[in-house]
Amino acid sequence: MASLPYRPFALTAMPYAADRRLAGAGVTVLVHAALIMGWQIARTPPPELDEPRPAIQWLRLPAPAPRIEATPPVPAQPARPRSLSAPARTVRPGPAAITAPAPVAATTPGTQEAEPAPAAEAPVRPRAESIMENARRSVGSIDRALRKESKPTIVAPLDSPQIRMRQGMEQAHALAPPRLWEAPKVEELVNNTGDGARRTRVITGHGAYCITERSPVTSIDMIEKHGKQTFTSCPKHETPAKKQAWRTARD
Repeated sequence: MASLPYRPFALTAMPYAADRRLAGAGVTVLVHAALIMGWQIARTPPPELDEPRPAIQWLRLPAPAPRIEATPPVPAQPARPRSLSAPARTVRPGPAAITAPAPVAATTPGTQEAEPAPAAEAPVRPRAESIMENARRSVGSIDRALRKESKPTIVAPLDSPQIRMRQGMEQAHALAPPRLWEAPKVEELVNNTGDGARRTRVITGHGAYCITERSPVTSIDMIEKHGKQTFTSCPKHETPAKKQAWRTARD
């Protein structure tokens, strides 16, 4: 009878293989449990964040003031009628008017205070004719006042040493000749001769001269012989036109 060979490694490997199978089964169970737990977590949605809500502030109102009841107005007492003796005093002439004060003196002080004085009568309303007459009288004074305001008096311009010095400096600057490379200064002068001629002053770097244009009433022969324009020296008394310096009292 043949006997099996002795193999000690095969006997010891059987329990080791069983342990490995158990370990693999345990790892598989753990992996499945982890997957199931992850799936459950994924199924539950995360809690929604609360949106910011508007804040509400409660204000405590003050207590209402106590209500004051208005007292009803006291009705005015009707005026007492005048005694019959009063009209008799004013209407009846003669001795009856003299004897009328006797019953008035016998009345009580209260009745004397209630009766109005004969002088305190209602004022007489003005008539329409008097109102129109007063309006016509006031129209004249109103018209004179308006005419005076529309024509204010003319006041001389302001004058002082400083103002005169400034004007002299401005005039000197206007007469100063420009540089050779600058454009000449051209300005029209006011002709005071009354002949209708126009005169223009030209200031250059080499000097100043005037261009005089003859009057339109000049004869044609004069214009043909001497020309319409002449070049002359500028008169000293003629100046350029200036702005009106006079002012009114209202300015």
